[in-house]
Amino acid sequence: MTKGIGKTVTIIGLGYVGLPLAVLADKKGYNVIGIIRNQEKADLINKRICPFKDEKVQEDLKKSKFLATLDFSHVKEADTVVICVPTPVYESRLPNYEPVESATRSIAPYLKKGQLIILESTVNPGVCEELMLPILEGISGLKCGQDFYLAHCPERINPGDKKWNVSNIPRVVGGCSESSLEKAYNFYKSIISGEIKKMASIKEAEACKVVENSFRNINIAFVNELARSFAKLDIDVVNVINGAATKPFSFMAHYPGCGIGGHCIPVDPYYLIDYAKKKNGFDFSFLSLSCKTNEDMPAYTVGLAEEALKQIGGGTLGGQRVTVLGLSYKANIDDCRESPSFEIIKVLKEKGADVITYDPYVLSLSSEKTLNDAIRNSKIIIIATDHREFKIIDPDYLKMNDVKIVIDGRNCLDKDSFVKTGLVYRGIGR
Repeated sequence: MTKGIGKTVTIIGLGYVGLPLAVLADKKGYNVIGIIRNQEKADLINKRICPFKDEKVQEDLKKSKFLATLDFSHVKEADTVVICVPTPVYESRLPNYEPVESATRSIAPYLKKGQLIILESTVNPGVCEELMLPILEGISGLKCGQDFYLAHCPERINPGDKKWNVSNIPRVVGGCSESSLEKAYNFYKSIISGEIKKMASIKEAEACKVVENSFRNINIAFVNELARSFAKLDIDVVNVINGAATKPFSFMAHYPGCGIGGHCIPVDPYYLIDYAKKKNGFDFSFLSLSCKTNEDMPAYTVGLAEEALKQIGGGTLGGQRVTVLGLSYKANIDDCRESPSFEIIKVLKEKGADVITYDPYVLSLSSEKTLNDAIRNSKIIIIATDHREFKIIDPDYLKMNDVKIVIDGRNCLDKDSFVKTGLVYRGIGR
């Protein structure tokens, strides 16, 4: 640990962000206390069982010794408190600040002089100073920058990534005061090997994460539009993107798909859109259009199945048994947050289809427990997640099971081999 940093860290929230951080801090020699609101998950963690699928976290958790508890009074033992709670949106797509506000109110009574409070949850500019700070000062009676310190270091984590993890991804940090910034910088310097960039203000740090994910949302929307256009022009959009990517500068390859998922890319832009509208009346029209474009992709994917059915004279989706392969939002993990699979399923059911689901990583939500059972008697297969198990599906295997149509929502199959087998293949822009 870096000289001058307190030895006890309390982490609020032990999900996909908080738990990896807890095991890392424990590994780096801190006394760690994790606070979570779910007793079942707390019990699993205390038994050294990761409540979600992550091989690295599971391995490190087995070697850790920190306590998971529901008791917020442990906050008073901490030198540093890190808040890692979700920041979702409502069905209306408006930001839901309730988890951050609730966590802030829960720690405020136990605040003590000298504590460093860090928010890692992704928020729009202004949340730390306009929402959190009044609560912390109002309930505790302490003064920020004088009695306690407040900083923001937006989480960066990529579930399933073998290279980049919580210990080495570069970070940005901002503070409500110079002393807040320095204390937060020193804390992260003591646990991660990646570069830590000091931002000029806490608002700049808050802005970084929503800008990062808005950038990705916009670029994915662009290639989704390309895919929908090129599909009508007999141009393979994947080949075009790979060709464009040979340019050694000024091009970053993004690929189309049946929709975007996860807790960041589909969600974070709405924090930026809403804040700008409320704060200064600015309309993020381009970003809003990008969100809408990406949100239309599940329905577009179902539309491909309808078109393929017409091609083979199979009628409509009503009464058809359709298998959706994949429920998690990305390959080889069990995280289903904001997964487009569920919107695909919803649209299929609205059109009268008999929907079968299978995901080897999310069997609890799958209607079938094996791939064989999932495809049996299904004329149409939609691949919604590019799990390794699905990428190796043999076209002859599908044909032998009387599958007629394959909708490759992730462009993860060998198009030519499926077409040669006689299956009707539709990719996203292929």
